[in-house]
Amino acid sequence: MSSEEFHRIRRLPPYVFAEVNAAKAKARAADVDIIDLGMGNPDSPTPAHIVAKLVETVQDPRSHRYSTSQGIPGLRRAQAAYYERRFGVKLNPETEVIATLGSKEGLANLAAAITSPGDTILVPNPSYPIHQFGFIIAGASVRSIPAHPGEDMLRAIDQAVRHSVPKPTAVIVNFPSNPTAYMADLDFYKDLVALAKKNEIFIISDLAYSEIYFDGNPPPSVLQVPGAKDITIEFTSMSKTYSMPGWRMGFGVGNPRLIKALTRMKSYLDYGAFTPIQVAATAALNGPQDCVEDMRELYRERRDILIKGLHQAGWDVPSPNGSMFAWAPIPPRYAAMGSVEFSKLLMAKAKVAVAPGIGFGEYGDGHVRIALVENPHRLRQAIRNIRHFLATDNAAPAELADAPK
Repeated sequence: MSSEEFHRIRRLPPYVFAEVNAAKAKARAADVDIIDLGMGNPDSPTPAHIVAKLVETVQDPRSHRYSTSQGIPGLRRAQAAYYERRFGVKLNPETEVIATLGSKEGLANLAAAITSPGDTILVPNPSYPIHQFGFIIAGASVRSIPAHPGEDMLRAIDQAVRHSVPKPTAVIVNFPSNPTAYMADLDFYKDLVALAKKNEIFIISDLAYSEIYFDGNPPPSVLQVPGAKDITIEFTSMSKTYSMPGWRMGFGVGNPRLIKALTRMKSYLDYGAFTPIQVAATAALNGPQDCVEDMRELYRERRDILIKGLHQAGWDVPSPNGSMFAWAPIPPRYAAMGSVEFSKLLMAKAKVAVAPGIGFGEYGDGHVRIALVENPHRLRQAIRNIRHFLATDNAAPAELADAPK
């Protein structure tokens, strides 16, 4: 039997985080204390009232049976209520809301549901890997567009529509963005919806960081634009908002045709999340929201500590207005190394792990992503380590440029 890789696996590039992860594992095996700011994995416990509802529900044997792939009715109603109070957007829980196993699963199964051979999807570069690879796995081609919400992105979409045969099927947007932390305003979404409707292409919005924002500037939903629902599906996640990453609970909302396609695809693939998880998620959405404000304040404190400390260390990193990430340009004297080698150097010399920007697309190679997933004490230790590394590293720029790739 042939030892060649299977067709869909061949379409996936080598996992670029693997080298950094291997270096991290090797260091930890040698009892080196690595401060891991690489993965966006919330470290706070899930709020107690959500856990209590899970414990209560799981003791009822009726909750142990198969659930439904679209999500229990109460959960879909709770998500619709969230959209109405947060964005002023009315949703029909029966036809315009679906519960997903996190937003990542929803995006991937939507790609499989709506993609035909030869389709082209417009994806920001850099962006979260599932945005492009969900569609690549499904058989589509991906065309990169600028990642910043503005005229350049809109111009690139318009140009792609005019010069692609067949024209693109959909465009993906993600604000607040992972990894760049870029934010979009409602004026941008109005222009995007007008352009997409004019050219009859779908908008797929990833709003996983809807509640992780700072400085009193809550990000809007594209569905706030009148008529957006005609062409848009939007995904949200409870992972960051309620510190529920391992629970795998997210939602798709919006266009009934897209929701129906995703529901039908999922009906063949899963029975939805475990019912007690869905009941607990319902309690989270319908219950007191002070825990969300606490989470936001936690990330804001960490952001301020990190950005101020890095500036004092001589590393000029923009302060994010949303998400749980800082998108850090590689310091100029190390820029020639690229993001993978710089990430490995930072781990070796500063004992700090970050995510290489190239893992989010080739246009991310000049940056690394720093996740706000450690407590203030550990963040300050990371800053001290980085400051010492930047102050004492004696490698000449030419030597760095020649470092093994």
